[in-house]
Amino acid sequence: MPHPYLKEIKKIYAANADANIAKGAKAYLLDQFEFYGIKTPLRRQICKAFYKAHPIKDHTELSCLIKECFSEPQREIHYFAIELLGHHHRLWSTKTIPLIEWMITHQSWWDSVDSTNSFVISKFFLKFPELTALTTAKWNQSSNKWLKRMSLLFQLTYKAKTNTTLLIQYIENCQLEEDFFIRKAIGWALRAYAYTDAKWVVKFVKAHPQLSNLSKREALKHQ
Repeated sequence: MPHPYLKEIKKIYAANADANIAKGAKAYLLDQFEFYGIKTPLRRQICKAFYKAHPIKDHTELSCLIKECFSEPQREIHYFAIELLGHHHRLWSTKTIPLIEWMITHQSWWDSVDSTNSFVISKFFLKFPELTALTTAKWNQSSNKWLKRMSLLFQLTYKAKTNTTLLIQYIENCQLEEDFFIRKAIGWALRAYAYTDAKWVVKFVKAHPQLSNLSKREALKHQ
């Protein structure tokens, strides 16, 4: 039996579905997922109200519900689960790391992975800095490209708090990767840090001629 929480949000989503929006969203993600067809502002408005009205008290229930959501075909339910975990940041603990890793490696595409970073991962490591190096080093060495991507992008919003030692190490470990999403992530991570220290980024790119053209172009986009 589906969790009552999931049953209710599915009902609300179905009532707000739009077949035309769903068709466009499905095409945008290369027909990999089904959609209800709810635009992001409305979906977030629905979710915010729903999270507040339906509190979750423990990590076990939260984890089970998230995994149940990810088994649904509609992409909006996956987004719902990602933002649900972000909303319940008070329940985060060391137990959240395996859950995050599970989310990154299931129903994976750039939209869900990057959203998990925005709502959970980047904030998680600011809350638990002692877990950062050990966890992200493992991701950086993973054979899963999405975990690798997250090792490169988790510091996107850190600005002056960016650990450049980790950034250098992780980029150097991945600079010969041929995957588009890894190459793009390298460039994106460097471009984000360039807003804090542009000279550092220019110097880094010059010192790493093996970086792909895509990574270099992204890194130096605003230089």
